[in-house]
Amino acid sequence: MLKTTFLAATLFLALTAPISLAQTVEPAEEEAPTSADAEDVRERVNALEEPLYNPFVERYLLDEVKILRTEMLNTRAELIEKVVDKELTVADKTMSYATDTVTYFFYLIAGATSILVVIGWNSIRDMRNQLHSVAEKRVNELVVEYEKRLKFIEEQLQQKSDIINRNQEEIERTNEVHSLWLKASQETSQQNKISVYDQILDLRPDDVEALSYKADAVLELNEPLWAISLCLRALKLAPENGHAHYQLACAYAEIGRWEDAIKTLTSAIEMGEAYRDDASVDPSFDRLRDFDQFKQLVSPDNLDDPDLTPPSA
Repeated sequence: MLKTTFLAATLFLALTAPISLAQTVEPAEEEAPTSADAEDVRERVNALEEPLYNPFVERYLLDEVKILRTEMLNTRAELIEKVVDKELTVADKTMSYATDTVTYFFYLIAGATSILVVIGWNSIRDMRNQLHSVAEKRVNELVVEYEKRLKFIEEQLQQKSDIINRNQEEIERTNEVHSLWLKASQETSQQNKISVYDQILDLRPDDVEALSYKADAVLELNEPLWAISLCLRALKLAPENGHAHYQLACAYAEIGRWEDAIKTLTSAIEMGEAYRDDASVDPSFDRLRDFDQFKQLVSPDNLDDPDLTPPSA
């Protein structure tokens, strides 16, 4: 918990440092505000011209996450060790209790045998053989029972160990995917972005976001058919993904499938109103600008008598 709190505080300082630096260069005659509400912070963040992070902060945060993961693994190992010691202690005490019980049982039988010998019911040799037989049977039963219990404990520990290993692999995979997303956001070449998205898909083949963003980059390279294939694959995994619907509409518009483009864009806007504004300036829909059905879809308040006839290809 302390590590998580420290990591959050560090991220907050990294995000607010550029804002504090911008405040220090204001004219001397203006008095610096003593505090800032949420609206002031939002306005300052919107006014920034450079990202609030840098590779050094990113590297520091990743190192902190790695240290935290290592401590979690050590804690789990200590917990497993304590559980095993506890189970072995319980087993040892139980075995001692069983041994004492058998001993007392032996004394009881010996006393009863002595009484029977005194009254002449059986010989000492017969009683001793019977006693050994009973004691051996009881000990064998106890051994079998505790072997089963120890085997059960071993199976439980193996399952927990497998879960820990899977969680560790998932954490490492998540960190690597996070790094690749950061790398993709900093790339300016569409070809390089596609290469990064392919690396993400190698780690997570069913990553819908990676498929839809790759389709966006492919459209920038004038490969609409490739983009359609990627979008259909993404929608098969997540039919309600608005970004995949929007990219598919752009690809349909690029190849002249107007009705499919309008239908798919309508689905995207139903999932997110932000796509309406994106479509109004997206160059993929340039040939649909004069189409009244497109105008009604993008700006429904500015059209009185829509003409639903699609443009000629």
